[in-house]
Amino acid sequence: MTHMSLRNQIIGLVGWLVISFIAAGIGAAASIHASSFYTDLVRPGWAPPSTVFGPVWTVLYALMGFAAWLVWRAKGFRAARAPLILFLVQLAVNALWSWLFFGWHMGALAFADILLLWLLIVTTLVLFWRIRVLAGVLLIPYLLWVSFASALCYSVWQLNPQFLG
Repeated sequence: MTHMSLRNQIIGLVGWLVISFIAAGIGAAASIHASSFYTDLVRPGWAPPSTVFGPVWTVLYALMGFAAWLVWRAKGFRAARAPLILFLVQLAVNALWSWLFFGWHMGALAFADILLLWLLIVTTLVLFWRIRVLAGVLLIPYLLWVSFASALCYSVWQLNPQFLG
């Protein structure tokens, strides 16, 4: 573990949470009208209502930011450069999905993006786990949700070629 003051640790925690929620905000900007668009789509019977997504993603982004902070706190940015950069890349890929699906209505690219996101999450989880087990564990709900979201994305895309062609 790197030795840093409590003040620097708190600043770091706030910083990683802010970075995570900036990515959330970028994705949310594409999702402003997502609720009405989502309800107009044909969805499988197992699809959750649109009201579920906001609270779930809020918790997941908080867990992601906390996990990144644990890795940063344990090793510092230089020593944990690869996993932390990978974390930032997966945040960008995550934000892009909302634009592809909700903003631009590109079902095939949204599905390809979410598959890439899934691979990036698995890799990030493994790298985080090697540095701090708890950091990896905190990414498991995110991986599970994105696994579910991948199946949902594919199903909705296939059911709505006229809207997500």
